[in-house]
Amino acid sequence: MTDLLCFGEAMIEFNQTQAGGPYLQGFGGDTSNVAIAAARQGASVGCMGATGDDVFGDMLHELWRGEGVDAENVTRRAEAPTGLYFVTHAAEGHVFTYRRAGSAASRIAPGDLPRAALARARILHVSAISQAISPSACDAVLEAIEIVRGAGGLVSYDTNLRLKLWPLARARAVVAATAAMADILLPGLDDARLLTGLETPEEIAVHYLGTGAKHVALTLGAEGVLYANADGMTRIAPHRVAAVDATGAGDAFDGAFLAELLAGADGLSAARHANAAAALAVCGFGAVAPLPQRADVVAYLTQGTMPQTGTSAYS
Repeated sequence: MTDLLCFGEAMIEFNQTQAGGPYLQGFGGDTSNVAIAAARQGASVGCMGATGDDVFGDMLHELWRGEGVDAENVTRRAEAPTGLYFVTHAAEGHVFTYRRAGSAASRIAPGDLPRAALARARILHVSAISQAISPSACDAVLEAIEIVRGAGGLVSYDTNLRLKLWPLARARAVVAATAAMADILLPGLDDARLLTGLETPEEIAVHYLGTGAKHVALTLGAEGVLYANADGMTRIAPHRVAAVDATGAGDAFDGAFLAELLAGADGLSAARHANAAAALAVCGFGAVAPLPQRADVVAYLTQGTMPQTGTSAYS
C-alpha cells in the first residue's frame, strides 16, 4: 500500500540550459514531480494515470523504478503518445511549450480508475492541470476524489493554472468546486489571484480556509510561503540561494509538505521543511534532477549546508 497517490500527467522535459543553447532532457508533469519529491523525502508514494507505450513512456517507468515510486497504476496506451514539453529561458523567466494534445494521460476516464488503490491511499494528490488536459480526465479526477473521501482518505489539491489548456472562466468554476472537496490546498499566489479575484495572500488564505481546507500552504515565489490553518496563519521567510531554474519549485514544495505530514509533522513544521526543499530545488536545471533528498533539506535547515555534487539529487 502507498500512503500518497499522485494522479496526473507525467511528461518528458527538454530544458534549454541557456538562451539559444542545447536542451537537457529531463522529466516533468507536476503530479509526477510531486511523487518523486515526496519519495526523496522518505514517503511511500505511487503514481496513477497513463503514458504512451513508447520510448518516452519507457523512460518514465524506468525513472519511477529508480526513485522508488510505485507505477503499478500507470497504464500504457499503444494508441496514444507520452506528452512532451520544452522549457526556454529569457529575462522575464522560463517559458513552457507543450506537445501533449491527444496524449495517453489526457484520454483517461473514470472507468480507468484503480478504485481499490484509491480506497487504500492516505492522501490523494491532484492538480488543476490533471483536470485541464481533457474533459474525461477532469471527470476522472473528481471521481477519484470521491472514492478517496468515501474511504476516509485526505485530498491534496494544487490549483496550478495553465490558461493554454482551458479558459479562465472554466478554470475558476472547476477549481472552486474541487477546492471545496480538498483537505490540503497548495496554491501559488499568481494563480490564486486569477482564480479567486483576491489580492493579498492573507485574503486568499482566508478564502481557501473557508472552503473547508484543514491546511492552506500558499507559495509566494521569492517571498516565501504563507501557511494557514484553523489556528491562524504564519509567513515563512524565503531562503536566499543561487537560483538557476524555478521549473519544479512548487512541486518540490508540495511533495516535501505532504511527506512531512505523512511522517507526523504538524502543518507549520511541514511548510517550513517544504519551503527549504523548494529553495534547494531551484539550484539546478529541470523539474526532477534538482529535487533534494530529505537529508539535504535537514542539513540545510540545521547547518546551512548545500548539497554536494555526487552525493544527492544534484549529481
